[in-house]
Amino acid sequence: MTKTIGLDFGTSNTVFVEADGGNATRTVEFGAGAEAVASLATVLSFLDRGAARPPHPEVGPWAIRQFLESLGDVRFIQSLKSFVASATFKGTGIYGNPFDFEDLMATFLTCAMKRAATRVVPEETRLIIGRPVAFAGHAPDEALAMRRYREALARVGFQDIRFVLEPVAAAFSFAQGLNEDATILVADLGGGTTDYSLMRFRRGGDGLTADPLGRGGVGIAGDSFDYRIIDNVILPRIGKGSSYKSMGKELEIPPNLFSNFARWHMLSVFKTSDDYREMKKLLRWCLEPEKIELFIDLVDEDQGYPLYKAVSETKAQLSADMQAELTFAPLGADFRATVTRDDFDLWIAPELAKIDRALDAAIDNAGITDRDIDRVFMTGGTSFVPAVRRQFEQRFGAERLSGGNELTSVATGLALIGAREDADHWAVAA
Repeated sequence: MTKTIGLDFGTSNTVFVEADGGNATRTVEFGAGAEAVASLATVLSFLDRGAARPPHPEVGPWAIRQFLESLGDVRFIQSLKSFVASATFKGTGIYGNPFDFEDLMATFLTCAMKRAATRVVPEETRLIIGRPVAFAGHAPDEALAMRRYREALARVGFQDIRFVLEPVAAAFSFAQGLNEDATILVADLGGGTTDYSLMRFRRGGDGLTADPLGRGGVGIAGDSFDYRIIDNVILPRIGKGSSYKSMGKELEIPPNLFSNFARWHMLSVFKTSDDYREMKKLLRWCLEPEKIELFIDLVDEDQGYPLYKAVSETKAQLSADMQAELTFAPLGADFRATVTRDDFDLWIAPELAKIDRALDAAIDNAGITDRDIDRVFMTGGTSFVPAVRRQFEQRFGAERLSGGNELTSVATGLALIGAREDADHWAVAA
């Protein structure tokens, strides 16, 4: 019997939801007992086991534990999805073994299924996987991204596959609770992308039907907000803005040499990058070498993930409080920086403007106005950021906003769509 699984492969978290063929769904847990999680962190780690054996992969909390606790060499990769549409990412070497994007995604999914409490047999599963409206990254290549997705899923063994836009899936999940016809805007604000879908839902004798009105998106979301915290708080302490001497002149160290360190998905390949090699060459001429030495130590000691945790926790605290303390021991036992919500809002203002412009385009594309939208469903982890919610409240009014199931709504909608006879109607070309 074919099983239907909705897969939300996210930049920050991955969720599997199983459908029973009707309107009932069940979120698949990973692990057991106290270790069980329903939302799996989209991270990979590889433990070096010597030249005679391939590196041992782990995912989610087990990858984090392997990275933090292992006495051996461990390679850690996060925000994997951010590479999918990048033509410049050809792959990476992991302890002498070449891995392209497809290898990394396939490894993640294979390990995730091994950890899943529900047995998933790819050859016996109808897989409905989400994809963003707009992929993250500079000049993203959509066709390349879809080829990589298809190949990675084929390597895992999936054969019955459909792709559905992530905000469409979230809209379908939200629409299950509608008692009347409505025009819905879904804003899916995740880690790497912000996606919009506008749909007109109707309830009648044929059940729930929908007409797509418009869509849009931008490759900006929570990770971009994290970048602003690092850029303003961390990077100046490890050399950004400092100078070096060259041919009798004082020159600023090129800011781009620091940028990849502040972007989570680039941390896993930063050690082998030209930027990092250039930074090491500049060290001898730097006017504040202690800062650059600290920068190099952070990279050599793989402090990217601990920094990610510290920054993410600070951002989360700012959703509840007007200020938060960012502490990060590798910068010094006494390192503390106060980040206020006002400062954070100011830092992310350029991203908020781009998110709003993408919404303008989506609504214009639909041929409607803000007044024609009955309900706005905000989902994804970044929807908790107060400045984001305030921007939507000012535009649509708090009474039209809805939320809930922010981490599972996409996967739930995917599973429900996959269980329908008209699943192909909801799918997009792969």
